Amino acid sequence: MPFVKVSYMEDEYDKESLTSISQTIMKALIKEFQVPKKDYFQVFSSHKKEEFFYDPHYLVRHERDHRLLYIQITCGSGRTEGQKQSLYKEIADQLYNKLHISKENVFIMLIETGLENWSFGEGLAQMIK
Repeated sequence: MPFVKVSYMEDEYDKESLTSISQTIMKALIKEFQVPKKDYFQVFSSHKKEEFFYDPHYLVRHERDHRLLYIQITCGSGRTEGQKQSLYKEIADQLYNKLHISKENVFIMLIETGLENWSFGEGLAQMIK
């Protein structure tokens, strides 16, 4: 049940790249978190340069740049620290391999919530049994 929000600086990624980024994130979620293939909910938002802030050096070995992706993944709780680390690595590795996005430019935030905090429509909490 992940919901993925990706923010990036406008004009840095074309339509094909955004589609590839989306699919890469989803494949990593399927592989590392065993997310069902149809559980695919993502939104991408571009931001003007004057609206997009970051430190190029904070906690990375090499400088990040204007191709930075903020990837926010909201999901149910319960994954291990190892699963989370594997997800981060899989996303960064695959974005680098497929699109040559430097790993320093892959900033991931994982936000966990309880099952009662999700409604997939119809005014129902479908995940609560």
